[in-house]
Amino acid sequence: MGSFLLLRPPWGALTADATTVPFFKYVLLPLPSLIYVAFVTLVVTGTSNAVNLTDGLDGLASGLTAIAAVPFAVFAYVYGRVDWTEYLFLYYLPGAGELTIFCGSLMGASLAFMWFNAHPAEVFMGDTGSLAIGGAFGTVAILLKSEFLLLIVGAVFAAEAVSVMLQTGVYRWRKRRHGQAYADQHRVFRMAPLHHHFEKLGWAEPKVVMRFYVIGILCALIALSTLKIR
Repeated sequence: MGSFLLLRPPWGALTADATTVPFFKYVLLPLPSLIYVAFVTLVVTGTSNAVNLTDGLDGLASGLTAIAAVPFAVFAYVYGRVDWTEYLFLYYLPGAGELTIFCGSLMGASLAFMWFNAHPAEVFMGDTGSLAIGGAFGTVAILLKSEFLLLIVGAVFAAEAVSVMLQTGVYRWRKRRHGQAYADQHRVFRMAPLHHHFEKLGWAEPKVVMRFYVIGILCALIALSTLKIR
């Protein structure tokens, strides 16, 4: 039902069932209404599960959430300013600036949670937190008409989800084609999601988390660069 409500106006210069493309000026990807509803449903559920899969090490999901919230807060503020959108050749979205407060709150809550979730963790996020955070990111991206930006900002989340799908899909194919013994010996990753693969390679848990933070920060900077590189 929420997906259908997104089709209601007003959307400013954008049509309700269209999305923008990073790195391109005034390039819209229009979608038929029903396909758009399926698309945004996939975005929310996919992002929600991606964050949930990432929540496997102390401080990993919460830290990446705080990092990813920053570029979305910036995008929300910029899209809600007429003068900034004119200067940067972006679409103006009335009311988008309100999402800056939401993203800032999400970042602040994640940082506060990290105080107790850092290694060794005293509290844990669980499915209730990770699924909600993923859904929040997906919803913000949809409201900002920047669904594809999620693949840049949340590249680590996406890689975690892809690693699980790849591991499961290849395992099932090899098991059906060559048998279970062959499939057990020829896995794509030593363990999925991806962060467990690096643990199996001998990386300490804090090292995996910190390096994923570095990648998350780089992805956030790349996402912010799309504001000007258009």
